[in-house]
Amino acid sequence: MNRDPDGLLELLPQWHRLRDTDAGEPLRALLAVVAEQVDVVRSGIEQGYQDWFVETAADWAVAYLGDLVGYRILPGYEEVLATGLHGGASPERAAARDRLAARLAPRNDVANTVAYRRRKGTLALLEELSASVADWPARAVELSRLLGGTQPVRLLRPDEEAADRQRLGRGRLVDVRRGAELDLLGGPFDGQAHTTDVRRAASTRRQGGRTPAGVALYVWRLKPYPVTRAPAYCIDRARNLFTFSVLGNDTQLITKPEPEPSTTHLAAIDNVPAPIRRRQLAERPADYYGPGKSFAIWRDGAQEPVPPAEITVADLSDWTYRPKRGQVAIDPLLGRIAFGARSAPRRGVWVDYHYAFGGDTGGGEYPRDRPEARHRTLYRVGPGEPYERINDAYQQWRADQEDGSAGGAAVIEITHSGAYQEQLDFDLAENDHLELRAAEGNRPVIRLLDWYSNRPDALNVRGICPGGRLVLDGLLITGRGVNVTGPLASVTLRHCTLVPGWSLEPHCEPHSPQEPSLVLDHTTACVTIESSILGTIQVVGDEVDTDPLEIHLADSILDATGPERPALSGPDCEHAHALLHAHRSTVVGEVHTHAVPIAEDCVFTGRLRVARRSLGCLRFCYVPPCSRTPRRYECQPDLVRSAVTELVERGELDPAQAARLRELEAERVRPLFTSLRYGTPGYGQLAAGCAPEITRGAEDRSELGAFHDLFQPQREDNLRARLAEYTPAGTDAGIFFVS
Repeated sequence: MNRDPDGLLELLPQWHRLRDTDAGEPLRALLAVVAEQVDVVRSGIEQGYQDWFVETAADWAVAYLGDLVGYRILPGYEEVLATGLHGGASPERAAARDRLAARLAPRNDVANTVAYRRRKGTLALLEELSASVADWPARAVELSRLLGGTQPVRLLRPDEEAADRQRLGRGRLVDVRRGAELDLLGGPFDGQAHTTDVRRAASTRRQGGRTPAGVALYVWRLKPYPVTRAPAYCIDRARNLFTFSVLGNDTQLITKPEPEPSTTHLAAIDNVPAPIRRRQLAERPADYYGPGKSFAIWRDGAQEPVPPAEITVADLSDWTYRPKRGQVAIDPLLGRIAFGARSAPRRGVWVDYHYAFGGDTGGGEYPRDRPEARHRTLYRVGPGEPYERINDAYQQWRADQEDGSAGGAAVIEITHSGAYQEQLDFDLAENDHLELRAAEGNRPVIRLLDWYSNRPDALNVRGICPGGRLVLDGLLITGRGVNVTGPLASVTLRHCTLVPGWSLEPHCEPHSPQEPSLVLDHTTACVTIESSILGTIQVVGDEVDTDPLEIHLADSILDATGPERPALSGPDCEHAHALLHAHRSTVVGEVHTHAVPIAEDCVFTGRLRVARRSLGCLRFCYVPPCSRTPRRYECQPDLVRSAVTELVERGELDPAQAARLRELEAERVRPLFTSLRYGTPGYGQLAAGCAPEITRGAEDRSELGAFHDLFQPQREDNLRARLAEYTPAGTDAGIFFVS
């Protein structure tokens, strides 16, 4: 914030500055403090002027501008915006408050309020509202046009009737010869006629909506994430069978959404992140395949991708399909590739594709907020860069340190989404600060293979003397885990994926579910894990002569691949000699640790066993029954069990039924997930049938777990409120979540 600490000093005459220099510059130090406060006042005045305009106003001020045009935020959140006027919160909580305020009053929605009212009642407006209010792509469908009707026999005109229905967007009779259209039955792009469904589209129980008043807004919550020019995975013992995923698992290919041509255009299948189906790809391959499109394939180092004429669509479920010579078979539902046996690639296969995931967590090509690398030597690794291997850059840093051309801080930046098969060993001395990171827009993969027969092959980080620091940023590590040992100051994992179970089987089953992803072996490092996905953490240490390690887990998924496996523990499932600080995270598995100073807005699917219960607190978390924890505040299922007790105390419930009802309530609020298998699209996402005590159980009424900061409950409520305001009069509009 301080623009020029010497700005006030330069306003003084020269002889004052000379005398101050002779005296040791006490006046300069004083004026630097005054200048900092002047900059605070100046910035506040400038921001106060900017808050008059919706384009430049602070997030908390947008709702007040919206109030001038009749925009109303959701009831009950006024205190969130009021704190923006006074502040007083910690920086972390202030940042969380600002993110929530941005979801409660989206800037684009407030700015377009007047324009939206002029278009009230149109389907295109409903789709635009979903994008501006909830940041979800959507398709609006007037369900009344999909109702089947009986025609008078004397006025039957099959050809003209079919043309009219096609032109007006009405449902038509089923044509069994149109396989691609039949493949879309029951979804947002279903164009067939249906009988009446009397259930309401806005029902909170079971939605229907195919009535004369029904309007459906189909919403995609999972986002498409690109993978650019990455190596495909060759199936063992076959030179011609590949998977798009470098981990060797099946992955569903997702459409890269194309922008809609106008605001009055209704979303088509190419405008949303929908899964690519076999029949759709077979009928329109040019719409999906090619550079810059949904996916592309390169072979043998060629500059141009495989020609579209050679692409054929097939079901490769059991790898039984055999493409002809010169053909390349693609299965978009499984993410598999098959070449002809006599035309198999000899120098490798590279792919572009898109996959679906819930948020910006783990290694990916999405934009990442990172501190600026100042006063650190930069070493670039990748094709066309000075170094082709990570070890080459690391050894050069050590050589530069010896000759004095580099200091103790270095950044090794990987500039493409390739795979690096190296044995990495980093030895960090005092004041060494090494950051191994992916360049912006890249997701490099580090494959740790079986290099040695007599010792583990993990990525080893060894501290030679206290003070060393390591940062891993934006990486996907598979094959083995990370082993940290020796005296170190800190180890940070930021936007990284340490594949749970080391690697994946074809159907996303973990290859080695019992193996840890992170081993902290007799180290002093403070471990920080932010926006990452990793498997089990194992802590090995001396509980007598050393203090417990600090482990800070935030916005991450700690996955032991099963609720009964240890997610954090010592050897043989003993208590880890560590202090766990957990914020907005999902923990799949049991936690056995020394103490938990703080855990808030988290989901623990396995038992939490804490040795030192007098220290710490759990706030707004889900903790399974039979857990041994510090004191809890507003946690589940404690709240629903205590609610049953209150009913008994008030005489509204028979005490004989209380025990059974407590069990039923505890089972009802147990977290449900779309998937708990890493590699699947809905990994870590709370399921649609999950209890509201979990989906809205955080302190700020967002969901518990790793995707807390998406604020999906607030986005959904905001979208429902706008639908009630802008839907056509007399209609019944509902939100249907496709993903």
